[in-house]
Amino acid sequence: MAQVVMVTGVSRDAGARCARRLAADPTIDTVIGIDVVPPRAELGRVRFVRADIRNPVIAKVIAGEDVDTVVHTGVVATPGSAGGRSSMKEINVIGTMQLLAACQKAPGISKLVVKSSTTVYGAGPRDPAMFTEEMAPRAIHQTGLSKDAVEVEGYVRGFARRRPDVCVTTLRMANWIGPQTDSPMTRYFAMPVIPTVLGFDARLQFLHENDGVGAIHHATANDLPGTFNIAGDGIIYLSQAIRRLGHPAARLPSFTAAGTAAVVRRARLADFSPDQITFLTYGRVVDTTRMRGEFGFAPEYTTAAAFDDFKRSQRPGAITSASRLLSAGLGDTGLERARRLSRTPSITGPVTLRD
Repeated sequence: MAQVVMVTGVSRDAGARCARRLAADPTIDTVIGIDVVPPRAELGRVRFVRADIRNPVIAKVIAGEDVDTVVHTGVVATPGSAGGRSSMKEINVIGTMQLLAACQKAPGISKLVVKSSTTVYGAGPRDPAMFTEEMAPRAIHQTGLSKDAVEVEGYVRGFARRRPDVCVTTLRMANWIGPQTDSPMTRYFAMPVIPTVLGFDARLQFLHENDGVGAIHHATANDLPGTFNIAGDGIIYLSQAIRRLGHPAARLPSFTAAGTAAVVRRARLADFSPDQITFLTYGRVVDTTRMRGEFGFAPEYTTAAAFDDFKRSQRPGAITSASRLLSAGLGDTGLERARRLSRTPSITGPVTLRD
């Protein structure tokens, strides 16, 4: 049983919530939160230590605090939140390398839990109906979180081989969603006009934020070595998600996707990377049989229920800030029509724009 748990990445919401959940477990003596900046949220019983996992000094923190369990949630999902793509890669890859090197030298470490992502499987037109854990990460990604996640998992597997005495659990989690989650995905669905790729309707899988925290707590409280897909049951099509929100959708040709994403980033409406655009084009679904069987975890929320809980946190109204998009440079005829339709009382359902 874990006695002293160190959680990385506590300045972000996911890491902070995981740390608080672990600190509430009476079987865990101490929870230490690590990050380069102080957390924005209250950590409660969690003891915050300002440290950078990219610096070898992290080994002194592990040794000095007698840490026996490390929960690594410090992988950054978007360049914008890290200060650029180079900083993102440095935090994700170099930071993980230094953290694992420190763990390897610490004889007291007995457990490592890594929050990974289903982005390791990529997204494309030739994908299987479901990805299983036996399917190796696809090293075809050129940039972004997908590439980083593949590299991070490679280093974690190397650590597991070098330290067979450590229980290593890798959780490949679907996109978190919920009322408190602020991510590129939730910002995408909060846009007043939601751009989609013409001719595609991605199959999506989500994990409710509470279930994500619960899965990390479950992995920390139990010895469950291995790699596990973690996602809510069922799928939801992108078109279904947009209809549930009641927002109009702007169907754009695929060759305009990159330019649209750049404008959206400049308008600070969402922070999109190429792999996220690919995901919203082709979708991705993972098999969760091992999650329920070997891992012994059942999410409380299905994919649809998780999305509906997110939806309830959104303000009503199809278009509340269309002028921001238009001023950002997306003022094509489709979005002009969307703004006009938003002022028409008879329009109550979602609107699909076709030019």
